[in-house]
Amino acid sequence: MSDLAEQGKYMRRAAKASVGISLFLVAIKTFAYFASHSVAMLASMADSALDLFTAGLNLFAIHEALAPADKEHRFGHGKAEPLAGLAQGAFITASAMFLVLQAVQRLLNPQPIAHGLEALLVMLISIVMAIGLILYERGVIKRTGSLAVSADQTHYLGDLVTNIGVVIAILLATVLGWQSADPIIALLVAAVLVGSAWLVFRKCLDQLMDHELPDADREKIKMIVRSHPQVKNLHDLKTRAAGLYTFIQCHIELDPDMPLAEAHAVSDEVEHALCAAFDKAEVIIHQDPAGLEAVPERSATAGNS
Repeated sequence: MSDLAEQGKYMRRAAKASVGISLFLVAIKTFAYFASHSVAMLASMADSALDLFTAGLNLFAIHEALAPADKEHRFGHGKAEPLAGLAQGAFITASAMFLVLQAVQRLLNPQPIAHGLEALLVMLISIVMAIGLILYERGVIKRTGSLAVSADQTHYLGDLVTNIGVVIAILLATVLGWQSADPIIALLVAAVLVGSAWLVFRKCLDQLMDHELPDADREKIKMIVRSHPQVKNLHDLKTRAAGLYTFIQCHIELDPDMPLAEAHAVSDEVEHALCAAFDKAEVIIHQDPAGLEAVPERSATAGNS
């Protein structure tokens, strides 16, 4: 099995596990909400319902992102992942706004929590399952670097905080009689959701806007290119990422008297070195005679050097 096929297998498994767990959590939290009428439980139920929707969206996005390039999509379908991530961020934000409205209403009209023991049992089950899925997805992210799985893990980290908050709210309301704890915890959950949405938005926008790779990766590329004994220098380095793929473009400067066939061979050797260092990289290299295109030392070009 190829490396890409193996990574795709792990990504699909993670997405399917997320769908299954989300479906189960929605079912038990729906029961717990109607039994307890806790607005914090409602917050957790809404969050899990949102996770179910986004997990299904992730599964579709991963399927599309792993599809090979075709004549209509020469660069592949990698941007399906960040597009799905943007949709997730939007739904997370909308869910947070809904929770704020519900929590404010409950602050104005406090209500007691019923069946607190059953609600606590549901939340403990949710916490255990969330921790399990987070640990599993963390391993998948290390293997694949998938944005869709990373966004899903971000949701479940938020879920974990949410579930712990709901447990605290139920204990405060049922044991100490502090009814306001329930809507206050719901407001804190909404804040966590907004923070999660921002993290997802930022990662996805970077890919959709073709943001350059991190400085450390760019320096690594320069070091690899310049390490070839026949490469005098490089300029016009451009990089971006899309899904599982990394795209690298640069100009290498070679001896002006070098035959074309030898220049091509040097370019191939540099390309192979870059592909060995960056998994699933697509590299385009242009050969220039050394000294023919002097790059001026200006701030406008420094960022692309």
